[in-house]
Amino acid sequence: MSTRPQMTPLEEIRHSAAHILGAAVLRLFPQAQLDIGPPTDNGFYYDFDLDHAFTADDLIKIEEEMKRISKENQKFERFECSREEAEKLIRERGQTAYKLGRLADVPAGETISFYKNGEFMDLCAGTHVRYSSQVKAFKLLSIAGAYHRGNEKNKQLQRIYGTAYATKDELEQSLSRAEEAKKRDHRKLGKELKLFHIDEKVGQGLILWTPNGAVIRQELQNFIAAQLFQTGYKQVFTPHIGNLDLYRTSGHFPYYKDAQFPPLVEREAMELLSKEGCGCGELTNRLESGAIQGFLLKPMNCPHHIRIFASQPHSYRDLPVRLAEFGTVYRWEQSGELNGMTRVRGFTQDDGHLFCTEDQVGAEVQGCLELVKVVLKTLGLNDYRVRVGLRNPDSNKYTGSNENWDKAEAACRAAAKTLDVAFTEEAGEAAFYGPKIDFVVRDVIGREWQLGTVQVDFNLPERFELSYIGSDNKHHRPVMIHRAPFGSMERFVGILIEHFAGDFPTWLAPEQVRVISLNDDMNAHCEEIAAQLTALNIRCTVDGSSDKLGAKIRRAELTKVPHMLVVGSKEKEAGLVNVRSRADKTFEGNRTLSDFISLITSEISERRLKAYVPPAATGGPSASAHGA
Repeated sequence: MSTRPQMTPLEEIRHSAAHILGAAVLRLFPQAQLDIGPPTDNGFYYDFDLDHAFTADDLIKIEEEMKRISKENQKFERFECSREEAEKLIRERGQTAYKLGRLADVPAGETISFYKNGEFMDLCAGTHVRYSSQVKAFKLLSIAGAYHRGNEKNKQLQRIYGTAYATKDELEQSLSRAEEAKKRDHRKLGKELKLFHIDEKVGQGLILWTPNGAVIRQELQNFIAAQLFQTGYKQVFTPHIGNLDLYRTSGHFPYYKDAQFPPLVEREAMELLSKEGCGCGELTNRLESGAIQGFLLKPMNCPHHIRIFASQPHSYRDLPVRLAEFGTVYRWEQSGELNGMTRVRGFTQDDGHLFCTEDQVGAEVQGCLELVKVVLKTLGLNDYRVRVGLRNPDSNKYTGSNENWDKAEAACRAAAKTLDVAFTEEAGEAAFYGPKIDFVVRDVIGREWQLGTVQVDFNLPERFELSYIGSDNKHHRPVMIHRAPFGSMERFVGILIEHFAGDFPTWLAPEQVRVISLNDDMNAHCEEIAAQLTALNIRCTVDGSSDKLGAKIRRAELTKVPHMLVVGSKEKEAGLVNVRSRADKTFEGNRTLSDFISLITSEISERRLKAYVPPAATGGPSASAHGA
């Protein structure tokens, strides 16, 4: 049976570039052991086991060798063989450390194939370009550590990342965007602007929101909370842990067992097991079988919201019931997969769950989609596509009847058609309990992020035996809708930091105004101005340092304060402030304080986006992606 994957032309170029990288490394470092070298969404990589630690100078040499291999016009040749022949080839080439394990991954009865170019040969299903000369627009980017098979218990290998395109122009545009992305990296800006901190003593993947970052988070929460109040949601609060049986019923345990922290054991059960001399393995077995009681760090908010709904009887007249919570959840991510705020172990979701009749599903899903659109429009994230995630009929990971799935998928399709945006249907992207509608947003430099999501769920109400009394005075099963416009606060803020390059619109900026005194004699007057602004809930500080004016202005610019008020003796005598604005040039010049207050309070209340937009990199989307 053939297992050749179908690749796009660009994927073939990148896959071939990975093989050329492997060939170049073996020419320069013959003792290297190869693992894998796949194409990725942004380029390619190859993992190597080598006593020598790669350096930046090595990358230059390897890339030059890759260029020579490209010019040699080597032909990519595929050949198939038996498992025994494949093992012999791997041993003859001295690549037994990892390739024998990869060979063992090929299921019995499936085709085993190699690709050869020049003296290089690799176990590979393909596909590739025909000749190495077709790979000519490439660049090696970085070196990183990567655990074999992504498991931190395995040996750490050296991963070389690169990118490749069909033309040199496309490559140059990509490199320009990558350079811009480095400048916008939320980890770098987060540290410079004091927005968040990750402390090894607290734990990897756990975000400490510092005062500046907390302002942004709180403003976003206030914004979405006001929207929810207007649309009939009721706020709830739930604990950070729950009984393990709760998640057995929902299916999150064991469906997502590997993505959760280990269960917690009740103290009484732990003492009893200790007396019996049970080890960790037996403890785990009893927990998972339900023989002893346990708790789980909350991986999802939905089971808790379900129990709130079930805590009292409901009539059809009560529906829909809309519950919302900024609920913190915990997921186990391997340390190698953690990434600043965008991949974490503890995060807060702007979670909402609606319980409604089948007849109400269409209108309620539509309302959830409108909420996501309001969020994206307000933040200038207007360039997005929509993805409808459906079940994969060949998979057994989904719970519930085909009938319920058919109804839920039909509801998602119908709702997506109302958005006036092209959407795609992707099998296998559904949650285990229901299909979903995802908004995939393109930021100002062209990168895509999956943000808001809406899910239709006939199955969890079934698993929890939820009901309401219908107009016929009989019990009926409600339908559940899950929705999260932001997704998680941590990831959403991380994305916003990069989208705005840390230069937030005034309503989100941690510091909205800085009052700058021209000399020490003006400090007291500047403090009076700041007090008036603070009384109006305008976030404001005073720079009364003895530095020169240029240094003070530069400091405010580096910390990306939207508005500066420069005050000297002339301004004081005239009852004016001199406005310097990053956010809107129409603010600038000498104004009365009351005039400035009128302008900025209007800007904040309207949640206005900036007129000033940092320039996008060449080849990326235009500045209009900010919605300014």
